[in-house]
Amino acid sequence: MRQVILLGGRGGRRADYLRKAADEQKVPLQILDWKDWGGELPEGELFVKVDPPLWESSALKNLEQLTEAYGQDLALLAEKAKGRSVEFLNTPEAIAVLLDKRRCKERLIRRGLPVTALLKTEEGPGHQIRDLNLLLETMRQSSLYQVFIKPVRGSGAAGVSAFRVQPKTGRMSLYTCAGYLPGTGPVNTKKLRNYTEPGEIRRLLDGILKLPCVIERWYPKAAVDGFVYDLRVVVQGGGVDYVLARLSKGPITNLQLNNRPLPAKALGLSDRAWKEIFLLCKKAAACFPGLQSAGIDLLLEKGSLSPRIIEMNAQGDLIYQDIYQNNRIYRRQAERMSRWLYGSERSHRQEREKNEGI
Repeated sequence: MRQVILLGGRGGRRADYLRKAADEQKVPLQILDWKDWGGELPEGELFVKVDPPLWESSALKNLEQLTEAYGQDLALLAEKAKGRSVEFLNTPEAIAVLLDKRRCKERLIRRGLPVTALLKTEEGPGHQIRDLNLLLETMRQSSLYQVFIKPVRGSGAAGVSAFRVQPKTGRMSLYTCAGYLPGTGPVNTKKLRNYTEPGEIRRLLDGILKLPCVIERWYPKAAVDGFVYDLRVVVQGGGVDYVLARLSKGPITNLQLNNRPLPAKALGLSDRAWKEIFLLCKKAAACFPGLQSAGIDLLLEKGSLSPRIIEMNAQGDLIYQDIYQNNRIYRRQAERMSRWLYGSERSHRQEREKNEGI
């Protein structure tokens, strides 16, 4: 008996719109909530899509514990699938690698792909910087005065911070959606703020840097209509299924922070530029065996429009602008499920190549 299973959460948009796409393909989708998962998989042949669990805590100090527990669940899931007839949309192993921003980026660097560069320290680019004093000294030694700071594991811009220091005056500026709660420390407020008071900046960054973090060079981004932007590119099955520009007046572009989405065609980029972007994203996805669906965040450098990968997400397929229109991303996944379930040989490759991504 063949079964198609979504291991994730009930009632959210991820599950609702995947089910809608599955219903169109006459695929009976069973939803297994992480909260109810007892560490075992149903009997029979399985196709499994893994969605992230819902994390209810906003305290950044809990982020590492929550993501560590998720990593353990992924490892157990992979173990339970061994020796079984189980096909994953994205394997637990691939999800775990992309969950770790440092491991993901280091693999892309080894493959020679252009990425936002990690801040170099005397101990090497992966060395952990634990407080603001060491960060300022490392930035000074590197002659680099604006950086992004991100928890190694996490999503939704939790703890992501853009930090700038003026080398002559020492004046500092911090853009982040983190706020400080006495007794708790930094929390995710889901609202972007700009801090300029040194004491506030120190209190926040010393708290954030207690987490394992990656620190990267802050690149000036291309702009359109007075907004800087980057791209979310969704690659599935070796092809680009969706592209969305994310516009912002500030350095952090996540759409859940009330930034502006823009259809990719409205950017006015040349066919040559799109070919370069698509090729880079396909190469990046191919670096990770077991990865069939990835959301790739990518910037175009101001002036040259050279693409650089910011980060990758193995569960970056929920885009509201897509689900409320054509639901293209989840339709592609449902088509894959249908082919697995019914043995259909129909292909959407010609349609994809005609209308790829934009």
